[in-house]
Amino acid sequence: MATIQEVAKRAGVSAATVSRVLNNRNSVKEKTRNRVDEAIKELNYEPSVLGRNLRNSESRLLLVLLPNIANPYYTEIINGIEDTAIDKGYNILLCQTDSNPERETIYFNMVRNRLADGIILMDPTVNRKNLYNLASQHPIIQCSEFDEEGEIPYVSIDNEFAAYQAVKHLIKIGKKKVALINTEEKFLYARERRRGYEKAMREYDLPIESRWVRKLDNLQFESGQQAMRSLLNESERPNAVFAVSDILAIGALKEINSAGLHVPEDIAVIGFDKISFSNMTHPTLTTIAQPMYKMGCISANMIIDKISGKEVESLILDHELVIRKST
Repeated sequence: MATIQEVAKRAGVSAATVSRVLNNRNSVKEKTRNRVDEAIKELNYEPSVLGRNLRNSESRLLLVLLPNIANPYYTEIINGIEDTAIDKGYNILLCQTDSNPERETIYFNMVRNRLADGIILMDPTVNRKNLYNLASQHPIIQCSEFDEEGEIPYVSIDNEFAAYQAVKHLIKIGKKKVALINTEEKFLYARERRRGYEKAMREYDLPIESRWVRKLDNLQFESGQQAMRSLLNESERPNAVFAVSDILAIGALKEINSAGLHVPEDIAVIGFDKISFSNMTHPTLTTIAQPMYKMGCISANMIIDKISGKEVESLILDHELVIRKST
């Protein structure tokens, strides 16, 4: 493999001049630049990306921290991040935190040690103190989930308003006994979507029955099934269900069908996220569509801007109520 010194000798310039050409410096005359480019082609020279990054004090690597890579909600967000990052000359590393403090420390230290240039954070359960200490010195952007009281820029949607619209839709089609399948409220989305549910119920003077509210510790399909099974065992069962994720809603659909009931005639179901599977259910799932790919693209642009020292502002994106056969 040719060296930078051999390229310099072939072009009749110094190694420093070759380096300036490789780094797109404007101080090199066009005639000289052409000679260097020709020598690079003739010698098949490939510059050391690692060496260049070390000299520039950058890794061109972005960390994407998320609680669970298996959750299909993150797929389109990750696609948006990766497409944008690659287009801007960056790579990404997916980091599953699993809400584990030890893993969190490893990933934070990668940024402190300049092994990565910044973090796109989608896990709200990281240690707040450690997060803000890191953010005071290094670029961090929050995507989807964010700290309501913090100052780290974020991109997300208005979860409360989206949930309000979902439940209002159920009520307007005549479903007055609306159950809520939620997750742990350590997550912002869970708190906001529960508030939206309650707001719609109160607006129509409908009781918020604690017996029709389920709080789960995960977002698994089986948990949606179990929650729906327990709702069906209530002495007075609901005639509609709002689940805070499509996975939980699909689990609920499965359980309703297994019980010999019909959706939406007996029980209407609405989910949240519009993952790809939501259009493959029977019946197809009404859901709140988040602009997940766009969210990923914007978060990648935000972190790259922040790395370059630009001012970055938080963004709330639009959502959409997608009405299908389950309501």
